[in-house]
Amino acid sequence: MQFADRLNQVETSAIRELFKLLGKPGIISFAGGFPDSAMFDVEGIREASQRALQEEPGAALQYGATEGYNPLREQLAAFMASKGVKGLSPEGLIVTTGSQQALDLIGKTLLNPSDVALVEAPTFLATIQCFRLYGPQVVGVPIDAHGVQVDKLEEMLIQHKPKLMYLIPTFGNPSGAMMSLERRLKVLELAVKYQTVLVEDDPYGDLYFGDAPPPSLLALSDQVPGSRDWLVYCGSLSKVLSPGLRVGWMIAPPDLLARATMCKQFSDAHTSTFAQATAAQYLKSGRMPATLQTVRRVYGERAKTMGEALTRELGDALRFTQPQGGLFFWANLTGAGGKLQDGSALAKRAIEQGVAFVPGAPFFANQPDPTAIRLSFATADVNSIKEGIARLGQAL
Repeated sequence: MQFADRLNQVETSAIRELFKLLGKPGIISFAGGFPDSAMFDVEGIREASQRALQEEPGAALQYGATEGYNPLREQLAAFMASKGVKGLSPEGLIVTTGSQQALDLIGKTLLNPSDVALVEAPTFLATIQCFRLYGPQVVGVPIDAHGVQVDKLEEMLIQHKPKLMYLIPTFGNPSGAMMSLERRLKVLELAVKYQTVLVEDDPYGDLYFGDAPPPSLLALSDQVPGSRDWLVYCGSLSKVLSPGLRVGWMIAPPDLLARATMCKQFSDAHTSTFAQATAAQYLKSGRMPATLQTVRRVYGERAKTMGEALTRELGDALRFTQPQGGLFFWANLTGAGGKLQDGSALAKRAIEQGVAFVPGAPFFANQPDPTAIRLSFATADVNSIKEGIARLGQAL
């Protein structure tokens, strides 16, 4: 059987392959990038689904518009307004099957094999795979704890003349980095200056542990004339409500939104209307603020515990910045004291010790850093984190 040439550009996710090794009894996993199911507001979602069936059963169970279930679009527009986004109407967004579908729609509508797409180095692995499927050259831009390095970004905009640049400004996956306000404004200015599409992926922005992060690029776009014309925003309820609902959304200039809607018609016709109606009722219920408060408190405690344990158990053999939100620690093995300095080698040893994490190399579009590792604190309780990091110290 002969397959499409585009499949030569991609391979199976290294993270998904790692999950095959996690069947060992008693293993503590820091590998997953998903929220803790214990944090789901099951009662609130149950009530929302029941109201959806009681109030509009026909609409909830029938085919729907590709753009999305209008009551949900209204709730999402209000949700974005509560986060400082001005002038967004329900017609200014489409509902997607998770934000990952939005990334695929961006690839379908914008990227040609002759194009260049800039991404952070490191960045969300699925984005690298998704973009590569459409044939462009995917190039990584260096980041630090404050997000993308804007001087390097401008150099690469000049050098590569990319079709788009993709950023996760707030608590990125895998980096956990939070882009500073100054850099956010500069990135918007660069999008206008070089007339380059700027994709903001924001699945983690509500998961902060202390002070709220700077506003999203979308919320700041009013301060940079012309930037809204080049800005695409991808949002999701997966990390804050439930990934199983598969509800995301995409905000973009009208022409791009229309073409993305057309491509979505070819893909899945529309996101599940029942899931959309449930999400709409949940947002309407007013339960989200309390849910977020609980999630922030629990994840914040786990992040603090993991940071303390890493310092205690691995010392100067590991270098990291304490995350201020999100789900991840991004760290580098230093080799101090003759310890391992290769993340992939440590991952194999760690499995033998009963603990799992993800090596960092796959998160780079090019020039991978073999010393990098990603650990998620979201699905392990405090005691499991302490024990798991102790095991990691033994593996090192």
